[in-house]
Amino acid sequence: MAYSPVGSFSDWVKLLRIDRPVGYWLLLWPTLWGLLAASGGLPTLKNVIIFVGGVVLMRSAGCVINDFADRDFDPHVERTKTRPIAAGNIAPGAALVGFIIMLLIALLLVSQTSFYVMGLAVVGAVLASLYPFLKRYTHFPQAWLGMAFGWGAIMAWAAETGDIFNSPIPWLLFLANVCWSLSYDTAYALGDREDDKKIGVKSTAIWFGDRAIAAILILGFMNIILLGIAALMLGGFWVGLAWWAAMILQLMLGGRLMRCGERWGFEFFIQSHYVGAVFALGLVVQGLSASF
Repeated sequence: MAYSPVGSFSDWVKLLRIDRPVGYWLLLWPTLWGLLAASGGLPTLKNVIIFVGGVVLMRSAGCVINDFADRDFDPHVERTKTRPIAAGNIAPGAALVGFIIMLLIALLLVSQTSFYVMGLAVVGAVLASLYPFLKRYTHFPQAWLGMAFGWGAIMAWAAETGDIFNSPIPWLLFLANVCWSLSYDTAYALGDREDDKKIGVKSTAIWFGDRAIAAILILGFMNIILLGIAALMLGGFWVGLAWWAAMILQLMLGGRLMRCGERWGFEFFIQSHYVGAVFALGLVVQGLSASF
């Protein structure tokens, strides 16, 4: 395939998925869980800027390395064949340079914290970089995605408290996000299942087979349970209320998926981020109420 050397501005918007912001939300919420839980709902402005900026950079970088890794697969999948690298609009080399630049900027951001957090950031970068390649070797790349996204909570907790082993809460949030990612990303993968089988790409949607919807519901509920344990440890009326709201929303999404079946999988994925948003909002309100 003949590639355009660099691509246009609109090609990069598509490559970074700026036009599809749900991925930013799905990475932002667990990161904010960690940041807000560690700070009692009132993190430092410096850490807010660092981690929100890091979310934007790392989600964009993740999209680039994903499309770079899948450049030979994407042309054969209906949903992805028009992506800029697959369509020949951006050269793989140019995409890889963009990926490295975004990693370096993210490293510059996190260098404003501590060497401890910088070390954790390296782990996070490895998790994000390896994720796209795992679908060739395991049916559970979604679990790795959950670890990559959930690592933001670990890093944010460390930035606010200086240690990731001073409480089980960051690890509960991390595990909750692994379950959550397995849930919503399995729903997302339902639409690609037949194409993935043809080209040999693995996913939880394929592995679960006819039990995929049940697995999505169970994993989503496991996320709620783990968030509930964290909420109990954190305490506070607003955190508890947010957990109840998140649970109700998760049940509503699950009920809709059961009624509509696999064809509603992508919409389940799109709307799942509201569950994380509600819990994050509760942490914010708890912090604000405590400050008055």
